[in-house]
Amino acid sequence: MRSDIVKKGATRSAHRTLFHAMGYSNEDLAKPMIGIVNSFNEIVPGHMHLREIAEAVKLGVAAAGGTPVEFPAIAICDGIAMGHMGMKYPLASRELICDSIEAMANAHAFDGLVLIPNCDKIVPGMLMAAGRLNIPAVVVSGGPMLAGRWKGKNISVSTMFEAAGKFEAGELSAEEMEQMEFHACPGCGSCAGLFTANTMNSLTEVLGMGLPGNGTIPAAYFGRRRMLAKKAGEVILDLVRRDIKPRDIMTLDAFKNAIAVDMAIGGSTNTVLHLPAIAHEAGLDLPLDLFDEISRRARYITKMSPGGTYHMQDLDEAGGISAIMKELTKLGLIHTDCLTVTGTIGERIEHAEIENHEVIHSVDNAYMNKGGIAILKGNLAPHGAVIKESAVDPDLLVYEGTAKCFDSEESAIKAITGGKIHEGDVVVIRYEGPKGGPGMREMLNPTAVITGMGLKVALLTDGRFSGASRGACIGHISPEAMEGGPIGLIHDGDRISIDIPQRKLELLVSDEELEKRRKEWKQPEPKVKTGYLSRYARLVTSANTGAVLK
Repeated sequence: MRSDIVKKGATRSAHRTLFHAMGYSNEDLAKPMIGIVNSFNEIVPGHMHLREIAEAVKLGVAAAGGTPVEFPAIAICDGIAMGHMGMKYPLASRELICDSIEAMANAHAFDGLVLIPNCDKIVPGMLMAAGRLNIPAVVVSGGPMLAGRWKGKNISVSTMFEAAGKFEAGELSAEEMEQMEFHACPGCGSCAGLFTANTMNSLTEVLGMGLPGNGTIPAAYFGRRRMLAKKAGEVILDLVRRDIKPRDIMTLDAFKNAIAVDMAIGGSTNTVLHLPAIAHEAGLDLPLDLFDEISRRARYITKMSPGGTYHMQDLDEAGGISAIMKELTKLGLIHTDCLTVTGTIGERIEHAEIENHEVIHSVDNAYMNKGGIAILKGNLAPHGAVIKESAVDPDLLVYEGTAKCFDSEESAIKAITGGKIHEGDVVVIRYEGPKGGPGMREMLNPTAVITGMGLKVALLTDGRFSGASRGACIGHISPEAMEGGPIGLIHDGDRISIDIPQRKLELLVSDEELEKRRKEWKQPEPKVKTGYLSRYARLVTSANTGAVLK
């Protein structure tokens, strides 16, 4: 066993006495030592119940003949961090999570890991660690939050971000907004729509690193989640004994499966950051062109919030991710021979069925005969940009407008709420990329306010968007402004052309003029000059490569 290096032999006498100090017996030390990585805290609704999930995992590990050893991981709530300096940290925290798990797992020589995340950056951070360490691992999340109810309708956290725009437009009173605040998020779990956390927890199933139901069984369905957690504890011992490792599971075909499902469900655009980063740690390359290639062959078959009205409990009841994978086999998009933590994908989906065809459509009755996410290119985004096409109003799919440029999210918000943005505009928010932000902030506040105010405008950024964003919101524009990308060369009044069906994003300025502006451009001073974010900005790569550190 890998853990023998800290447990066996005369030179490990001091090590054993330290174990005994914690109550581990010789019998405990003779068993495989399984690290239980618990991201519980009291600041993230998706994580506040993870102590109970960890306890269930430990029961499963012990029952299967292992010794569970729990240790923590950090977790930031993107919603609470949104719209201020705090949003510079969530993406950067992905690397901290990965690095800290590597440090703990290698320093203590765990034989295997059960990873317990739930929210946005914690899921990819833990999967990155699994790929980097390449020791047996299984992921079990805390599950999605139930949708809230208000006046007979399902609502969620995205409703509240958009409520700010409705309040600014005079369509919602302060009293109504306050009452909605008490109903939108009814309890524990990752926010109820198909936002980043629930997208990544669902794709963890597809990658083969999580059990069926990992992404869709609601957190409030405590019995089912405990059973899932106990099963994960049992499964890790099987993986250790059979020496099945993450890189055996997370193959290139497994990532292709994940991209296909992502396109079918219209998942968060953040997956285009996270999947390449996870693949990078597993020794693989996922270029943006692969996303576009699979998107053109896929079908958009679920209309989940924020692009639709259904929430995660609806998807769970309709057959979940396994049913979606089964449906996509009709298009030849799923590699059924891919290994999972429990058998193959083919074995997993053999008996899966769509239980509600209103929630999950067939590929013959798709909402779109292509995927929900589009990769755009052009002289404004030579290395690519990303948009959730499935959440764009049809009359904004092809759009030409006048640029209004802002060098920070705050200045853009001030202009939007101050009535300075009008139909026919293209809001450009730059110097918010991985280096420029630093940390590539999510732009949910401006997108939600625009939506809430009923403005029909496009928004472009070298930052990124929350999974809760909807509308003509184009992010991840690469190269970013801080690297001298064309988004940093736009002037107020320039015309910008967007053609999502043709995958085009163009600045309607001559090549000669662009070259003149490029020669005149000077890199601005970094916004953050000390601490972790300063180091992160110096090491992080472009969004089109997954914003990994090199």
